Amino acid sequence: MTARPNVRDWPSLLETLLAGGDLTSDDTDWAMERIMSGTTGPAALSGLLIALRAKGETVDEVEGLSRAMLRHALPLPVTGPTLDIVGTGGDGSHSVNISTMSAVVAAGAGARVIKHGNRSASSTCGSADVLEELGVVLDLPAHEVAEVADEAGITFCFAPLFHPALRHAAAARRELGVRTVFNLLGPLTNPAAPTAQAVGVASARALPLVAGVLARRGVSALVFRGDDGMDELTVTTTSRVWTVHGGEATEEVLDPRDLGLAPAHRDDLRGGDRAFNARVARELLDGARGPVRDAVLLSAAAGLAALRPSAAPLTERLADGMRRAGEAVDSGAAAAVLERWAAVTGKRAAER
Repeated sequence: MTARPNVRDWPSLLETLLAGGDLTSDDTDWAMERIMSGTTGPAALSGLLIALRAKGETVDEVEGLSRAMLRHALPLPVTGPTLDIVGTGGDGSHSVNISTMSAVVAAGAGARVIKHGNRSASSTCGSADVLEELGVVLDLPAHEVAEVADEAGITFCFAPLFHPALRHAAAARRELGVRTVFNLLGPLTNPAAPTAQAVGVASARALPLVAGVLARRGVSALVFRGDDGMDELTVTTTSRVWTVHGGEATEEVLDPRDLGLAPAHRDDLRGGDRAFNARVARELLDGARGPVRDAVLLSAAAGLAALRPSAAPLTERLADGMRRAGEAVDSGAAAAVLERWAAVTGKRAAER
């Protein structure tokens, strides 16, 4: 069905979705504005989330929701080219924190990283959990979070602090207990508006949605999903990759063997609690070899490739990024980034 324009009340909005119709970006912006402002109850929100998922979200719908969310976020002004490496989560793999380790490695390779994340919702250890275990202080005021990016080369936007209005949606999301469009909104609502992103998604149908929104924003990005179901550039099999550049998004298949990576098993990437995952991160930064290193270097390479877009083939760009990421680990530069990050945030927390 074609989109029905100018839907501006909950009954007609929900009726449109239930009839299989699409909403405009202004329609979903209207809806999210009421959700974020606390003027909509959990019943309407739950109906919206389930109806969108049942029908299948569109780029317009996701764009409108993310736009309204960003309006309610605390600002995080960080100048210059910036990068976020992030996943939607929810892939059920319970893997180690690949995107978080990759962010540190990319920073060690010279990128200015603004990581957006949260505590675990569906796994044992989320990005915030492992970073705390590694000594990074997360609950700094917003202006200090921006300053940490300058001092350490990397900083963390802790979602509950930068999106306080999300509290209005928490109860409904918790009670539903199923994946909804909110799982896609995290990677799309980094308040620093990074100029480049590497985004892993757990759902195959989410690939063109996330890529489409980022293309409309003019962001340079790689958006990907492993064919093993991981929200990563996997090292166990092939991955679907959408390259976003110049307002366009194109899809291709990546085989890690084309980059010289040995095949791995998903169990090789399995994580545990925050102490376990932090130990894996430290071992990686100390030079440990194996599938975890391969996955982290590949993910870091995706971020570095997004930060330096070119017309070169994807495998060539990723090979260059993996070389740079490997050098950052082997030289100790990545480990130095983590040490500096923990020291800078710890000092600021102690001075409060």
